[in-house]
Amino acid sequence: MRSIAVINQKGGVGKTTSAVNLAAALAEQGFRVCVLDLDPQAHASLHLGLSVLNDQPSVYDVLCGDATIADARYWVTDNLAVIPANLDLAAAEMELAGEVGREVILRDKLELDDEQFDFLILDCPPSLGVLTLNALTAVQEVFLPLQPHFLALHGLSKLLKTIEIVAKRLNPTLHLSGVVLCMYESSTRLAAEVTRDVDEFLTMQSKSQGIWAGAKFYETRVRRNIRLAEAPSFGQSILEYAPTSNGAEDYRALAKEVMGVSTSASRPHETDAEIGLVKAA
Repeated sequence: MRSIAVINQKGGVGKTTSAVNLAAALAEQGFRVCVLDLDPQAHASLHLGLSVLNDQPSVYDVLCGDATIADARYWVTDNLAVIPANLDLAAAEMELAGEVGREVILRDKLELDDEQFDFLILDCPPSLGVLTLNALTAVQEVFLPLQPHFLALHGLSKLLKTIEIVAKRLNPTLHLSGVVLCMYESSTRLAAEVTRDVDEFLTMQSKSQGIWAGAKFYETRVRRNIRLAEAPSFGQSILEYAPTSNGAEDYRALAKEVMGVSTSASRPHETDAEIGLVKAA
């Protein structure tokens, strides 16, 4: 299973949109995908049509109570499951403050889960607190959505430093696997400048050892699209809400790039010959 934390400490850069729609696009390809919502705003859950009531288990009950991952899992489609959040999760930071080993609670709970998935995608809060640390200790990969804007780049070095510290102290398998530009407008000079700067940075860092080694700057640019903004209000991914829109097209393309990062991520039920053709391509 590939486990991916979608992170950016700045809000409004397409983090939740990317987590949800990438998951939906992978599920559409036949993969079994689970979205884990770690943001107290619960936008990923709402995006997929889930609103957790007080008596229903959520990720809060997994982190701060006795609920298992299976208890809090809800199926959206045959291939797509969600472990939802609600506003209670905002109290988790304080409740876990004095807990021994609070950074690895989620990892331990996930290791006890028997359900098999091809992808686990975690939508993280726009902060670097206990919830984000739990995500970073529980996954292997970090996926970084960026808006091609100066303010979106501000603080990026702090985020990457946090990832590096977690990799050194808590999770040696953690690495930055990819960066994708969201809300992209190809007609602006700023978008071109930010694209160049990010590309140069990743090219330089990829030559060194550490969390940046092998990081991919995805060719897919998620274009600014009003359908992407409308889809959450209907509780649907962009693939359900507007399957022929630019947004759906972009996230399908991104899913194919993500699948290509690991040649072992073949479609379920492919024959050995078909897998060989994929690898050769």
